[in-house]
Amino acid sequence: MEYADLSDFLRKRREALQPEDVGMPRGRRRRTPGLRREEVASLASMSTDYYSRLEGGRGPQPSVEMLGAIARALRLTLDERDHLFVLAGHGTPPRTTRACHVDPGMLRIMDRLHDTPALLLNRCGETVAQTPAHVAFAGEQTNYDGMERSEAYRWFVHPESRALYRDPELSKHSRLLVSMLRAVVTADGPKSYAASIARTLQELSPEFAAIWDTHEVVPPHSQTKRFQHPVVGELELYCEVIDNRDQQQTLIIFTAEPGSESAERLELLAVLGSQQLLTAEN
Repeated sequence: MEYADLSDFLRKRREALQPEDVGMPRGRRRRTPGLRREEVASLASMSTDYYSRLEGGRGPQPSVEMLGAIARALRLTLDERDHLFVLAGHGTPPRTTRACHVDPGMLRIMDRLHDTPALLLNRCGETVAQTPAHVAFAGEQTNYDGMERSEAYRWFVHPESRALYRDPELSKHSRLLVSMLRAVVTADGPKSYAASIARTLQELSPEFAAIWDTHEVVPPHSQTKRFQHPVVGELELYCEVIDNRDQQQTLIIFTAEPGSESAERLELLAVLGSQQLLTAEN
């Protein structure tokens, strides 16, 4: 682990970012060039003390998960992320189809959607980033381990993950998740991580197995979806899907018809999301 080079790299990347680059207000009394250490720590969901010790060359070797969070917080490119991992003594991470690194351009889009429910998924259906409004809408989805990181796994193994959905969205979403997973298995082959998820779900979920056996490739997909949120009630939302082919990730954005009850309820969710973020930072 190259402590001096790691410290210098983190500091230089932090100082190169402005608050506006990460969706933060500048404030009036800003003397530090670029972001403050506590702001990077907040973006990476870690304590300010931990990040400060790491940047100061005093901390222990950070885990792969911590480095990934720091890379996203500092808006590193894929090459810069690889450099960070090498400096921290982990070597260059493999660039697999389960990539959890988020392109800085995609993060800039999400920064401007802070009041809109939006999430970024990799090809295995793992959430790699959420807006605060989406956390308020659907809960935190980036803190799972193993196969539970996959939305398909949680959907078919943990019924509580379906709390927002009502029929007919329930059955439609089940078919959509199976179809999406099948597409990845077909592309990546029987020895892929996606295939291991599919095999596990066939053993654990009779519902998944039954849908899988239909071999449905592209199920009917409605862009307007109805949800039942436990706090704000019923929501009718438009689902926009944007694919990032280079990163093999998908951005999903939920919006409501302007002036509708759903739009008012989304505004309330945005406030809830901001309050949750402030609570987490304190």
